[in-house]
Amino acid sequence: MSSKGGPQDPSDEDLEREIRQGRKFTPEEAIGRLAGPGAMKGASAISRQQEAENAVGVWLAANITDPAGALRAVLHRYLKASTLLLDHVDDPSVAGAAYLRQILASEQRLREIVREADAEWGRAMDERPHFEREGIPPHPDDPYTADSVRKALDDALHRSRI
Repeated sequence: MSSKGGPQDPSDEDLEREIRQGRKFTPEEAIGRLAGPGAMKGASAISRQQEAENAVGVWLAANITDPAGALRAVLHRYLKASTLLLDHVDDPSVAGAAYLRQILASEQRLREIVREADAEWGRAMDERPHFEREGIPPHPDDPYTADSVRKALDDALHRSRI
């Protein structure tokens, strides 16, 4: 049968047979044949949740100034697993902004994110991270301090205007 539903021209069948002769038959192709032509037309090949996870990653990249990328990686990891993102799957930027506000509202949560960003940076750079300690000024080479992360998150919220 042709893609329009009518009978297929015998020469088309011969051409299709020739094309398929040299190809390896895969389970994916079998599923595609069972579903029929046009089964995926207009449908996304990935789930809405995966689309939201990707979109919030793009939002973080566009709004968080983070040359080393460790802070964005930590924030993205938490956001992907959050109920905030599930609640805002149609507008992931709202989930991202809400999450940044939650971090900024809690000094303990901010310090946890800073510590994880330091650890992520250390793994990525294969260097010993510079963790902040209470009552001791931050190391001059520490890319992630409570103050620098607070500023990056605050700037992101102002930049995104959400």
